[in-house]
Amino acid sequence: MSTPYYVSPEQLMKDRADFARKGISRGRSVVAVQYADGVLFVSENPSQALHKVSEIYDRIAFAAVGRYNEFENLRIAGVRLADMRGYAYDRRDVTGRGLANAYAQTLGTIFSSGGEKPYEVELFVGEIGDAPADDQLYRLTYDGQVADEHGYAVMGGAADVVAGYLKERYAEGAALEAALQVAVAALGHSEADDRIIPVEDLEVAVLDRTRTQPRKFSRLSPARLEALLGDRGAAVSAPAEADGSDEPPVAPPA
Repeated sequence: MSTPYYVSPEQLMKDRADFARKGISRGRSVVAVQYADGVLFVSENPSQALHKVSEIYDRIAFAAVGRYNEFENLRIAGVRLADMRGYAYDRRDVTGRGLANAYAQTLGTIFSSGGEKPYEVELFVGEIGDAPADDQLYRLTYDGQVADEHGYAVMGGAADVVAGYLKERYAEGAALEAALQVAVAALGHSEADDRIIPVEDLEVAVLDRTRTQPRKFSRLSPARLEALLGDRGAAVSAPAEADGSDEPPVAPPA
């Protein structure tokens, strides 16, 4: 009788973590920045149909990087959870912290399970309050870890390089225009050289506490982005990625 193949738990977890990190690193970065009136989400996303930043509930937004089909399943689950909790109890009982905890349990269970591959995703869950001090921003990793971020946060792609740029230039309590300009410049920054990301390749959304309606989530149109970003010189498009994790493969015709 042959000896069963054995892999230590430590090695198994390391291999699963390396697999997930490799998939996430192929996706384009997402930046979240707290500004005077709320939370700003900026991503380089040429697709006009497949969103990486979305609304979850009245004051809560969701952003993700990695495998589109995987984080889209998580987004839909979050919307359903928020709707059921708000309907069964009260809309005030739906919180960013509660959704972050639910996502953490799901991602942690999937990562620890040996029956399926880990999700190649990282998530932001943002919630705004009545004052800047009440704003919340959570970052969730592929293994279910939750970090309470302050000021700004970056995930996916060249996150370390982008975060380093933001660390030097982020200003607390900045206006939307200044926060957007810094976030977009950070996404275009690299160790080799800087590039200007075309407006049509940007996906930008905000949680804006100054909106009068209960739903505080809003997407910024290309026309408004042009006005906010001003003259940035000639646009240089990003090179095509060999295996972009953010866009699902196109299925052949049925």
